[in-house]
Amino acid sequence: MEESLQLSTEQKLQQRLTPQQVQFVRMLEMTGPEIEDEVQRAIDENPALETVEDNDLALDNDSEGDFNESAEQMQLADYGSEDDIPSYRLEARNHSVNDEYYEPVAIADGETLMETLTSQLAEYELDERQYVIADYIIGNIDDNGYMTRDWMSISDDIAIHVGLDTTWEEVKQVADIVRTLEPAGVGAIDLRDCLLLQLRRKEITPDVKIATEIIADYFDLFSKKHYDRLKSMLSINNEQLKSAMSVICTLNPKPGSVITGASTEDRTRHIIPDFSVEVDNNQAITITLINNIPDLQIEATFVENAIEIPATTSRQEREARMFIKQKRDEATGFIKMLKLRQETLYRVMTAIVKLQRDFFLTEDESRLRPMILKDIAALTGYDLSVISRATSGKYVMTPSGIYPLKLFFNERPKEDDDISSHEILAAIKEIIATENKRKPLSDEVITQQLNAKGYDIARRTVAKYREKLGLPVARLRKEMQ
Repeated sequence: MEESLQLSTEQKLQQRLTPQQVQFVRMLEMTGPEIEDEVQRAIDENPALETVEDNDLALDNDSEGDFNESAEQMQLADYGSEDDIPSYRLEARNHSVNDEYYEPVAIADGETLMETLTSQLAEYELDERQYVIADYIIGNIDDNGYMTRDWMSISDDIAIHVGLDTTWEEVKQVADIVRTLEPAGVGAIDLRDCLLLQLRRKEITPDVKIATEIIADYFDLFSKKHYDRLKSMLSINNEQLKSAMSVICTLNPKPGSVITGASTEDRTRHIIPDFSVEVDNNQAITITLINNIPDLQIEATFVENAIEIPATTSRQEREARMFIKQKRDEATGFIKMLKLRQETLYRVMTAIVKLQRDFFLTEDESRLRPMILKDIAALTGYDLSVISRATSGKYVMTPSGIYPLKLFFNERPKEDDDISSHEILAAIKEIIATENKRKPLSDEVITQQLNAKGYDIARRTVAKYREKLGLPVARLRKEMQ
């Protein structure tokens, strides 16, 4: 076999993002607090970056010509911020060494579900083995009060992490104890089990007995609201069924949510808007980009150094100048990308306000006109991916509330129609809100009523928008007569 070497050339056209473009895309996706943290990080890491305000203050201090800082002030200046300064350095304690001094203590505003359940175990006479099992069971209960794993999996976990051999029967026996803890219904494996746990703790009355039988034996009929079949299967009348349903309605499908600590994260979660839109009496709209980003500039000593490195300089000096040049270039690029981000966000928000002017004047969601990414691209000249990143996770504050920018993007039900999906959603919501709850309207009837109002859409579109609103079908919206 003969072997030969060949040399060939090939041309390829590839599109790659430059490091500056990658940095811009990453900064564009950031929200207001995230970009503020990014700017602060860049200032801390790059000595060539400084804020304009800090520089002006330094010049003012130099112009005074006096150095009047005390030793205490010099020590406080060593800390990065006021939050880092220990409390004892900010307080004057005019007390003797024998006086008692009480430090403020931060107290949590509520126990978590896990802490609440664990504290209740002390009321039971459990041995060390049972307590370990109970601790693992409680650790597998979510914030709503439901078990997240089966008994066999928990048994395996205990064997792996603790080295304690258990059976699923033993785990279930301890779980039955956990399921007697408060709040009622905790430790359930599903909704049916949760409701039964709560019903079995109630005082036994005819209504509770019927309610328990409905959940235990006819849960499918109950969940699908087949009331006539329930009455037939249970041999009860309409009043008895209504009384039993009233008992079921008092139950909590998420028992863990009653514990204060379970909702701590939800209560502390808040939204910081990126834009502010205000309307004056003359209906002039003012757009403001909200952030606490300071003006940046290149530090003076980095600007003064020459870029060219003479060949006669020493190695250390060349490395020093290369370091200065690298940091200066990074700082220059960062300032440029930051300004480009701010300009891009402002132009995108301006285009949104221009297309959705009627909404910002009235703040009526039914006044939102159809708008997609291409509409913003036509006004700004930006690529669709840039607009998508500029609006993702961003919010705008108006006099009446805070709205996500994604709210303003909505499709047309029909290509040649100028009616927005928000307008149709509002119409469907109004029709269902005013319907007879004992005889709810089907999607076909809703479609006919929308057509009568001038909305030419199909039944399947109505079904899609109804599901988007989180509204069930007519049969599941039906109430007891």
